[in-house]
Amino acid sequence: MKSQENLLIVAGSEHDANMLYAVRMFVPDPFIWLRLRGRDFIAVHDLEIDRARVQAAHCRVLSTVQLQKKLRAAGYPRPGYAEIIRHLLRERGIRRVLVPENFPLGLATQLAKLNIKTVVKPGAFFPEREIKTPAELRHIRAALAMAETGMAAGIAALRAAKIGANRRLMYQGAALTSERLRAVIDTAITQLGGLPANTIVAGGIQGCDPHERGHGPLRAHEPIILDIFPRAQATGYFGDITRTVVKGRASEAVRKLYATVEASQEVAYRKMRAGTPTIDVHHAVVNFFAQQGYKTGKRNGHMEGFFHGTGHALGLEIHESPRMGATSVGELVAGQVLTNEPGLYYPGIGGVRIEDVAVITSGRPRCLTRFEKVLEV
Repeated sequence: MKSQENLLIVAGSEHDANMLYAVRMFVPDPFIWLRLRGRDFIAVHDLEIDRARVQAAHCRVLSTVQLQKKLRAAGYPRPGYAEIIRHLLRERGIRRVLVPENFPLGLATQLAKLNIKTVVKPGAFFPEREIKTPAELRHIRAALAMAETGMAAGIAALRAAKIGANRRLMYQGAALTSERLRAVIDTAITQLGGLPANTIVAGGIQGCDPHERGHGPLRAHEPIILDIFPRAQATGYFGDITRTVVKGRASEAVRKLYATVEASQEVAYRKMRAGTPTIDVHHAVVNFFAQQGYKTGKRNGHMEGFFHGTGHALGLEIHESPRMGATSVGELVAGQVLTNEPGLYYPGIGGVRIEDVAVITSGRPRCLTRFEKVLEV
């Protein structure tokens, strides 16, 4: 059900998830969206207006060019977005609107000078974004399929690689580096209409930093973390998957680490159901690791163990609310889509992380990820 609050966003929908959610069309430059007394309006340049009338048919589409002409005729020599917004609001007797927390400060200041009050809306701007519709689930699954295709391409390259001197991997006659393997993964995703960005291919000790993209030669017999999170160009929704693999033979320490992380995913799944506090899911995984003898803390100036969240919601942003972490608040709700991605990281062994995507239900979550889990390739 639509909110009856008076809402305002000024942003480009290619880069702002709330704007994309509101209009369901991609526009690179900032434009105006308003929800006034339950009705949606957008004001766009004439360059976008015909497309907007088709793709954002649920909105009343206005021309900023025509609005500026009208304002100039009324005595405003150089009307900008602030004057247009004031005009649209005052036509309807409105002087106060709610805006998202990332609303442009400069524009808010201009509106204040025109006696239009902008108030940051507390909490999520569109709370309904947390609960995914059947159409959104299809979009996420399609983006996840792109990520899985990229993963398949990356693992196929690792399987085809040869082990050279000093355990360096060789592929098609040259050293297989993180950069080369990332290109293999990203190319497969791009060919399906996905937008890969910052794909992680981190081998050995590099995998102990969860957000290290990875660089340089990859080596046999040590864990390689592949974390792939493309955005579908057609819809803007994200997929997300992580696998940890070893080319060659994994050490006993890595095998044990991998088995423990894989088991911790099941610990999380047993807690991931509607009504469970998000923090409880995370604590269950933390406690499981501790029971298995894997401690978390700082050693030699670096964190080791499990020091990130268990998962996060997925949708028009790669990291959405809610999250399952040490400071998370709120409860899981049926229809949310979250990752399940525990990990363990020890510089003397390497890093292991496994990530799948699941839909919250009243019982066991429904896993959307289909890709296999195999340690040695």
